[in-house]
Amino acid sequence: MIRILLVEDQVMVRRALKMMIETDSGISVTGEADNGRDAVALCETNTYDLVIMDIRMPKMDGLEALRIIHSRWPEQKVLMLTTFNDDQYALDALKSGARGYLLKNAEPEELIRSIRSCLTGGLALEDHVAASVMPKLIRPITAEKADPSLTPRELSIIRRIGEGRSNKEIADELGLSVGTVKNNLSLILDKLELRDRTQVAIYAIRHGLV
Repeated sequence: MIRILLVEDQVMVRRALKMMIETDSGISVTGEADNGRDAVALCETNTYDLVIMDIRMPKMDGLEALRIIHSRWPEQKVLMLTTFNDDQYALDALKSGARGYLLKNAEPEELIRSIRSCLTGGLALEDHVAASVMPKLIRPITAEKADPSLTPRELSIIRRIGEGRSNKEIADELGLSVGTVKNNLSLILDKLELRDRTQVAIYAIRHGLV
């Protein structure tokens, strides 16, 4: 059973999140707190597989609590869950040791996937946040050469994903339909053996396409 500490200052939101998380029978919210200070205290006396924590909270905000938790218990995994689609918040959280940065409007299935991704060594990021933040975290000294089998259109799509464009924005810029962009993205994922859009953004950065 995966044990979760859920840290959220709004009671109704916390209850709703708990219900969403526990739709997966293998995950249980075994601890709750409404501020960062109490979250740190709970980590001192209890064991959790993952801390899911808001950013703006009374007494101690989530970023400060994250830094304390990471400094005291480096192996403790933390996923930030917030309403703020803010690059600087996301960058600060990841630099402070968070395993992910997810928005509260995520679908239940995405939240569950993110929880499991954090626990298996992955980095759970909302697509637009990932595309904006990853270039600031990954700065290759020399870019690797892109796969020569990629077509000019595929390279153009990869480049724009690395720049944080949505499928609709890419479609508008390249004069394509959204469906065509989606189909090309599926081909790119298969060709490069990548899992998701975030990995495509990282590929674009590592290969000097952005």
